[in-house]
Amino acid sequence: MDKHEGRDAGTIRLDDPWYDALAVGWGEGEEPSPSRPAAGPRPAPSASDVYLEVQRSAAFQEVRRRYRRFVVPATAGFLLWYVAYVVAATAAPGVMARPVVGAVNVAMLAGLGQFLSTFVLTWAYARHARLRRDRAALDLRWTVFEQERGQERNRGRRDDR
Repeated sequence: MDKHEGRDAGTIRLDDPWYDALAVGWGEGEEPSPSRPAAGPRPAPSASDVYLEVQRSAAFQEVRRRYRRFVVPATAGFLLWYVAYVVAATAAPGVMARPVVGAVNVAMLAGLGQFLSTFVLTWAYARHARLRRDRAALDLRWTVFEQERGQERNRGRRDDR
């Protein structure tokens, strides 16, 4: 996406790979135009073929592996922490009611710890995504965008014939 200065400063170029072209006009009653068969011995790959090819690629599998390597342990740890809090509150009310400082007891600190752990986990997820996955995912997005753009160019050339 290019930035514009001057009169057209608010315009957006639609060749941005982050622009979701499928969402534009979706549900507005417009029927998609039927795709024409490719002229030639071999049909051009469809958009679904491009996405399947990317899904099978080593780069995509690496992004998914990095995602799972963070999310699965983080989710398991957080759920374990939450269940421990609930079980302690029901099974050991005496421990949870023990005062720590003034009117603040163990249950209140553990409850606040739930909120704190949620924010820490959110920060850790965003940091992990930024450092470990975003660049690779953006590279994949550009690859798909370029392949789709090449298909559109090929379709335009075939249509001109």
